[in-house]
Amino acid sequence: MLELGGIIILGILAQWVAWKFKIPAILPLILIGLFVGPISTLFTYDGSKWIEPIWDGEVGIFPGERLFNFVSLAIGIILFEGGLTLRFSEIKNVGPVITKLIIIGSLVTFFGAGAAAYYIFDLSLRISFLFAALIIVTGPTVITPILRNIPLKKDISAILKWEGILIDPIGALVAVLVFEFISVGAGSEFTLTALEEFGKIVLFGFTFGFTFAHALALSIKRNIIPHYLLNVFTLACVLGVFVLSDLFAHESGLLSVVVMGMVMGNMKLPNIKELLYFKESLSVLLISLLFILLSANIEMQDLYLIYTWKAVWLFAVVVFVLRPIGVFLSAKGSGLKFNEKLFVSWVGPRGIVAAGIASLFGLQLVSEGVEGAEYITPLVFMIVLGTVLLNATTARLFAKIVGVFLTESKGIVIIGASKASRIIGEYLMQNGRHVVLVDSNSYNIEKAKERGLEAIEESIYSDSLMNNIELNDVGYLMALTGNGDINDYAINRFRDIFGENGAFRLITPDEMRSSQSSPHEGLFSPTDDFIRLTEVARAHPTIQEIDIDSKEAFEKLVKSTREDENVVPIFLKKESGELEILKSNLDEVEVENFTNTKLVYLGKPFDPEEVAIAKKEVEEPESDDL
Repeated sequence: MLELGGIIILGILAQWVAWKFKIPAILPLILIGLFVGPISTLFTYDGSKWIEPIWDGEVGIFPGERLFNFVSLAIGIILFEGGLTLRFSEIKNVGPVITKLIIIGSLVTFFGAGAAAYYIFDLSLRISFLFAALIIVTGPTVITPILRNIPLKKDISAILKWEGILIDPIGALVAVLVFEFISVGAGSEFTLTALEEFGKIVLFGFTFGFTFAHALALSIKRNIIPHYLLNVFTLACVLGVFVLSDLFAHESGLLSVVVMGMVMGNMKLPNIKELLYFKESLSVLLISLLFILLSANIEMQDLYLIYTWKAVWLFAVVVFVLRPIGVFLSAKGSGLKFNEKLFVSWVGPRGIVAAGIASLFGLQLVSEGVEGAEYITPLVFMIVLGTVLLNATTARLFAKIVGVFLTESKGIVIIGASKASRIIGEYLMQNGRHVVLVDSNSYNIEKAKERGLEAIEESIYSDSLMNNIELNDVGYLMALTGNGDINDYAINRFRDIFGENGAFRLITPDEMRSSQSSPHEGLFSPTDDFIRLTEVARAHPTIQEIDIDSKEAFEKLVKSTREDENVVPIFLKKESGELEILKSNLDEVEVENFTNTKLVYLGKPFDPEEVAIAKKEVEEPESDDL
């Protein structure tokens, strides 16, 4: 009981440390597992581990093969959750570089790492290529913490993010297929019977996964399952499919749940986000337990296997040869510059799926007596720990060295995707700014996407926005919702993350009616709240520009817009094309030179004669006759 309780406490503590110091959780988890496992034998008087995962008759947690069973089921749940995140529509839209990186990069890693392991460690071809299949995957859980605080161009962040998301379930699928191919031929040559067994595994894996995914989806759509049982019922189904598939074709369970997750992830299910949140929370707990157990289960002799220069050579080939080859081949003919390709080549940390599946397969193949199987777990752990440590400590410095580190973040996040927000966002995008609209309303998000805008359907109360590395180039925040409390919350929570250059919000109706000065973070005008902005956007849904040549002309025109209910001033456009967000307090607008400057506003066009009169009044002010 003490050991099991200790693992849970240490696992959650490792997750907190990872969050606090913005590092991948897998790093402290594996290090803790190694410390309480094999490394602890160097300190105990009888050479025993502080935590022994397998019961040896006196100490331990899981008797017999129960550790293997627990690891199998836990990996199955984690892979199902990974499959849920894969959208086939996203594969089409992420661009040729990411698609090629998934295909070409994976092939380069698979054949290159397989050949390297075969020649450097003199392993069998089967074990060599299983090792290669396991290190294909990167994973968003390791890339996101590394890149979260590195301001990069959106294109680079998108490539690394989507590579990790898409390759996770695909790489797991490849690894499972290679493992099944090895298993059916273990201890003998690959005969026709062995190939038939492999065919059965693939057939039952895909059939069970596809069939039960549709059955569960139909039950959800027809409300056969009550809402309060939805998450646990889905969990029971995943475990049931895993076990049932395994009974029909041994070792087909992992393949079934991966396919099941991928199929369900591409259906329009009403509660898919809620299901994802539950599976994500469950995965955090399972991962915390899993990697401390798996790391603790490694023996010192396993570590001695890779305590050699051969491991260094293998690591160097995988990281410094194969990764750059895969990236440069995939990015050939793309718009990526040489330094951007170098940075993408440098960042390729292996993740949780690789380490977890490696331990699972290593345990089983060793128990089956497959020659060289004892190398699988330590070699993969070496690649995982090495790449995570390398990228976590050097990615920021390397970004500066190769010149992809953004010195100024000019992207803009707009909270709220109403019609007015969409019009403003479209104007910003047309003027070369990276704009992202965030809203929890699916209708608003769909409308924004129809206009070609980047939009995220998300609540600002979730942590997902903070983990979105594609927002690393954002330096401005505009809260444009109709709820003053939400606007305030967005400013307070995300000011340091997305608003380093400025965080602004619409004024409230109370502030608009107040005689006091406008708040420092107030937007546009002291006479324009959400209702006024919405009415103007509905009546005159266009952005206008008007030339101004002096501070006096600017102040005169702004005063005119505040008196006109059909106009809302929003930006100043300078000669260089740079846009300055207008604040509700005009005294805080600082412009040194008004040459070739334009006032940008939402609403009806100004009458040219009125503009001419206004300019003339500025040039020839009325005299103060006594």
